[in-house]
Amino acid sequence: MSRSSGSGSVLSPVTADDVDLAVRLAVGILRDAPAEGWGGKAGSLEWDCWETAEHLANDLLYYAVQLGPQSPPLDTHVPFALSQKRPGGPAVFVFADRAAGPAGLVQVLEACGALLVAMVRTTSPRVRAHHAAGVSDPEGFAALALQETLVHMHDLAEGFGLAWTPPSALCSRVLARLFPEAPEGTDPWLTLLWVTGRAELPGHPRLTTWRSDSTPRS
Repeated sequence: MSRSSGSGSVLSPVTADDVDLAVRLAVGILRDAPAEGWGGKAGSLEWDCWETAEHLANDLLYYAVQLGPQSPPLDTHVPFALSQKRPGGPAVFVFADRAAGPAGLVQVLEACGALLVAMVRTTSPRVRAHHAAGVSDPEGFAALALQETLVHMHDLAEGFGLAWTPPSALCSRVLARLFPEAPEGTDPWLTLLWVTGRAELPGHPRLTTWRSDSTPRS
């Protein structure tokens, strides 16, 4: 089933413009984040805020490179080598230069987002590529990126003690694309936090496990 808007019409697909907006909003918040907060935990995660932002940048770049080959692999990811800087830290393939400080990290995030935006805009919608949540298309990777950006910004905002409430329309389109069975008639942002195990949703048990579905819808 497709999640609908309040008027009952089917929501529009996730687009490159949606990803661009989400990354720009995230970058705007993170540029003003207190410098002393980057080493603190990001919300309920076991990663600190620096690691979480670095992970988010890697997510965006990862989605971009999956769409890059002329014939993307369907059974595994493009084989960039992953590594961790510490046990329990995120496994990533691109690290921000610590010497560049938080401003440099935010610039890495912004650059990775721009690469994905460009790939989603220029890749044929017929292209399919591997993802653990299901072989996906450019719109699916855009939706995955939107989910990661909105939700990890929630983690980061909690860590820094900052406000973060993304546009409802972005949340609704992510839910429609990746969580088609999500409850309808509820606040889209709260529902997105609920389906990703980060919040209570009245009338529904809190989720301890969750999974998005990035397979094409048509």
